[in-house]
Amino acid sequence: MGGAHGIRHRWPPGPVRLLGTAAAAGRASRCGGLRAVYERHRRRSADGTWERTPRSRPGGGGRSGSARRSGDSPEVFLSPRGARTAAELSERYEGVQVCPGNQEVVDRSEVVVIAVRPQDRFEALAGLRVDSDKVVVNVMAGVGNDELRRTLATDAPLVRAIPLPAVRERRSVTVTCPSHPVVDSLFERLGGALPTADEEAFNVLSALTATLTSHYWYLATLTSWATGHGIAGTDADRYVRGLFEGVGRSLNDGTRSLHRLAADHETPNGINHRIRTTWFDPANSEALRRALDDLLTDLNRPGDQAGDPRNTQGPGLT
Repeated sequence: MGGAHGIRHRWPPGPVRLLGTAAAAGRASRCGGLRAVYERHRRRSADGTWERTPRSRPGGGGRSGSARRSGDSPEVFLSPRGARTAAELSERYEGVQVCPGNQEVVDRSEVVVIAVRPQDRFEALAGLRVDSDKVVVNVMAGVGNDELRRTLATDAPLVRAIPLPAVRERRSVTVTCPSHPVVDSLFERLGGALPTADEEAFNVLSALTATLTSHYWYLATLTSWATGHGIAGTDADRYVRGLFEGVGRSLNDGTRSLHRLAADHETPNGINHRIRTTWFDPANSEALRRALDDLLTDLNRPGDQAGDPRNTQGPGLT
């Protein structure tokens, strides 16, 4: 299930080529990182600002969301594996090429993004030669840089990263380890980079990504409760979404701590205070901490973790 995709273009501050080696290119695309590069690629105008330039489809058949910078379209390299996704991207975006195999994509790239499922990495990466002048971005869950270096037998710089779906809209902070100017520059353009000093700190932030679906499940439970009390499902869904979209926007106010935001949304002894203190009580908080601690223990476990069930999709790719 190994595959590859890549981009070559001029990226400030200098020329950079980007490649992704992916057993599941569809998951990587759904995550949004590669599509964000395609769809948000910019050109620098005369006043120094960046603007999006839609690409005209061949034959004048309309426009796609792709963009290019000062006429310098990015070149994108795909593996023939994952044929459906490769065909879709090569049809949709200018400069996309399907290579005969992963080695050619590596050879034509300066930055290699490895986004395979951890249990597929040996098949996907077997026999690949990665020269020391490449930069390798590792987005595999639970696979540390030391282990990846042994697999690739390369001296190239290795950087772990956790891209999340919101990079599609350039609104997601991406954790990296260790800091690298090329990789951090890439993710700064997709919503921000948050370099960590070591992989232990990286794994703490990785564990936080495991709480995303719990948040959605919480909202779904609220909706289900309302429908159980006679509210139409569509009305309950619409109302819950509206409630929490508004709450989400308040997170943009970095001047207030999360505890301050909570306090600002509740009245002492009011209904928000009541639910918070009776449901999200110390026992509930402690159960969440224990679950995160257990996950962190697994994430910090050295060696081959390909058989770990938590790695079937991987943080940031589900």
